Amino acid sequence: MSLIVEQLSKSYSNQLAVDQVTFQLKQGQVVGFLGPNGAGKSTTLKMMAGYLSPDSGTIQLNGLPIHQDSIEAKKIIGYLPESNALYEHLYVKEYLHFLIKVHRIEKGNQRIIEVIEQTGLGLMQHKKIGDLSKGYKQRLGIAAAIIHQPKLILLDEPTTGLDPNQLIEIRALIQSLSSTSIILFSTHILQEVTAICDRVLVLHQGKLVADDPIGDLLQKHNTSLEEIFKLLTH
Repeated sequence: MSLIVEQLSKSYSNQLAVDQVTFQLKQGQVVGFLGPNGAGKSTTLKMMAGYLSPDSGTIQLNGLPIHQDSIEAKKIIGYLPESNALYEHLYVKEYLHFLIKVHRIEKGNQRIIEVIEQTGLGLMQHKKIGDLSKGYKQRLGIAAAIIHQPKLILLDEPTTGLDPNQLIEIRALIQSLSSTSIILFSTHILQEVTAICDRVLVLHQGKLVADDPIGDLLQKHNTSLEEIFKLLTH
């Protein structure tokens, strides 16, 4: 499984949000997507998820052009947006049953049991979504992104609102998913990157300014990831 992004660009009115970004990802890696606010991370993720069309450039997932056949592509893409909009009037398990029907998943009840276990939602499965804490809503958003066992998983700020114990559990989940999927996640928490990432992509003002294995990046600059981030995005 491979993802190839070539010369990807996107503008809003006269502002260039993503500027000729090119990179390749493969199964088995956890890749951190870094950059200051407004760097173009969320716009790039939305294009990769098929929710936005690029002005130019291409995205191919295992040879499938995402924007030429977005319905087929979305069947193997899981996406947690930064906003994580949920149907707050539904119960957790009811919402997961709805997603099973949307994705037409066989043995749906078994898959719901698996995802509840993976994301630690067991105690919350019979509660209304609107009554969940921010951390548990985030867990539910991750559950929604992975319930159909996608081959490309895009996570925009997945650890927002999680307490330290939840962070450890979600780190382990993300790492376990990388064995069968391509994982790309955006975060502002640099400790998360050093804890679970094999590789980092850094965007600044819409341009890709770094694409390196995290060990190589740290060795090349001989300083902390925080200092490297400042250097690359100053």
